[in-house]
Amino acid sequence: MKNRWSDSDARQFVDRYGEDHGEALALRTYSSRLIGVEPSLVLHGGGNTSVKGAHLNLFGETEQALFIKASGRNLGTLAPEDHVAVELAYLQRLQEVDDLSDSELLNALRTHLFDHHAPTPSIESPVHACLPGRFVDHTHADAILTLTNQVDGDQHVRAALGDDIVILPYVSAGVRLAKECATAVAAAPETQAMVWTHHGLTVWGETARESYERLIDLITRAEEYLEKTATRILVTLQETSLDVAMRRLSSVAPLLRGRLARVTGDPDCPYQRMVLRPLVTPEILAFLDSAEAKTLALSPPLTPDHLIRTKILPAWVDKPVYGDEALLAGQIDTVLERYAEDYRAYVARHASRRPGGIEPFDPAPAVVLFPGMGALCVGEDAPSALIVRDITAQTLSAKALIAAMGSSYQCPGEGDLFDMEYRPMQQAKLVRPGVPPLRGRVALVTGAGGAIGSGISERLLLEGAHVVLTDLPGESLSLLAEPLSRRFPGRVLDIGLDVTDPGSVSEGFEQVSQIWGGVDIVVINAGLAHVSSLETMEFEKFQQLEQVNTHGTLLLLREAARHMKRQGTGGDIVLVSTKNVFAPGSEFGAYSATKAAGHQLARIASQEFAADDVRVNMVAPDAVFSHGEQQSGLWAEVGPQRMLARGLDADGLEAYYRDRNLLKARITAEHVGSAVFFFVSRATPTTGATLPVDGGLPDATPR
Repeated sequence: MKNRWSDSDARQFVDRYGEDHGEALALRTYSSRLIGVEPSLVLHGGGNTSVKGAHLNLFGETEQALFIKASGRNLGTLAPEDHVAVELAYLQRLQEVDDLSDSELLNALRTHLFDHHAPTPSIESPVHACLPGRFVDHTHADAILTLTNQVDGDQHVRAALGDDIVILPYVSAGVRLAKECATAVAAAPETQAMVWTHHGLTVWGETARESYERLIDLITRAEEYLEKTATRILVTLQETSLDVAMRRLSSVAPLLRGRLARVTGDPDCPYQRMVLRPLVTPEILAFLDSAEAKTLALSPPLTPDHLIRTKILPAWVDKPVYGDEALLAGQIDTVLERYAEDYRAYVARHASRRPGGIEPFDPAPAVVLFPGMGALCVGEDAPSALIVRDITAQTLSAKALIAAMGSSYQCPGEGDLFDMEYRPMQQAKLVRPGVPPLRGRVALVTGAGGAIGSGISERLLLEGAHVVLTDLPGESLSLLAEPLSRRFPGRVLDIGLDVTDPGSVSEGFEQVSQIWGGVDIVVINAGLAHVSSLETMEFEKFQQLEQVNTHGTLLLLREAARHMKRQGTGGDIVLVSTKNVFAPGSEFGAYSATKAAGHQLARIASQEFAADDVRVNMVAPDAVFSHGEQQSGLWAEVGPQRMLARGLDADGLEAYYRDRNLLKARITAEHVGSAVFFFVSRATPTTGATLPVDGGLPDATPR
């Protein structure tokens, strides 16, 4: 484990935050981030750090406070205000009570904040308050959990870390754990570290650096011990290459994703889609192909803290029939049905322990394991699924190490696990304000690098969708992807795709399946334009437009239909058509004819795909010149001739097109995005329709 402490970096944090928050909290922020950037220490909001210090009250009096990480905050990105100030003396007095329910503990924490606007402090606040060090660091370190989560775990911890470490049996975080820690410290006042079985490592010190370096030193010792003792080679039943696994993933992911969609009861939007994040690496493949994998994998995660993400167990598809999609689909159905039955039985066994107001969770797995392919991890969106994937990678790696040590995996009892999975303060970490209408849905947009495509992509992202930006590889695509990825982290992909190439189109869908599990929305937007009279038309130029505007539309419709049928949860296709389908212009024959052919294909698709609940609609915009920095490729092609013919400059040309519609409206990419959103949000039961986005052009309106 690398010691990342740097005196110069620490000083920068003090210079940046010290004046407003004090040196101690500035250094607390610095060392917390050092811990948070190490995935083998903490994952996605896990772990806890605190510092004891002074707080000035309304009367100018100094009171002692515990500044502790707010519940659910990510250590790697903490700001000083993410350490919440709580009255220290009150927290220490909580040891006088036997125990507190979550609602009682929450009330105790929130009524003793120094700022009522502050977020909720960590559930471990009473624990940190009772430990002697000024700075306290707690992590769910992989190496420590690997040592504790096996037969004779205490002996392994002693052998790795020494006899001066306090080891506590598993106790759920809260007042009970605080009392156990206080008792242990009283019995061993010289100790400066504790291992909490199935929970992790906690250390403390008088300075941020002392505590951090003690943490790194102990984990390094644990890692060295594992490297020395985990030498047994697992017996493999088969060997799966990464290439084979990825090919299998392309077809398996949509099958599973469709079956995991939650039924809503809404006839227009019958499913709430989930997003998959596959875990396919040589290490995971080797583990899942081993003789012991099923026994090891079908056990709870390394720490009960992860149960809110993963559920108590993953699902396992035994001997998947990858060569027969129909048989494999049947296997998946059987596995999901049995998993649901087992999960409901687990909830029923512990009905008396379920807190009031918390309904049983959806009985679908969060992780499905496929020997010969890898793990598929499930979330309501890609960032959520990524958390599940990272936890799964950590869990399977640790279990493989335990097997390599010749040992057996152990975890807390089922009742303790249920309590943590259904614990209200744990579930509160998952609550997000508002659910965007397209959450969980994956949209693929062609021609995304242009003005209209970028506007559509941005609108879909704003509505919660995951968006795959596709276009010919080049600067326009990368210039769009980078800022959108920063604004919508985890929900943007960019893929080079040639709509005229059947292989490129099918490969694009495969790539999305390998990353997010499938596609629900396809926006066919890529197009070419050309100005020429019919008399002087170059046949090759007409064919070029035909390849993109007509053949490209066919290829996208065909691939979307195949893909959505495999998922079995319907879908939405929107063709960006044009007003020229209804009101063609002189010297615009190639564009008008090829777009009209694509439009007609979409109308036919609306009839053919309806039985699978795939809706196909068209939007017909007029004259969109740009969207932010994204310029219209169509107008770059035809604009100069149009300006020359009318004796106008660029501004005059835009004014000309604005003034010719009834509303005298400037048509923007945002308007087109709104039209696309209308269809994909399924506000009305509509398919085969064309929505003009042109400000009102009587000759072009399909009435």
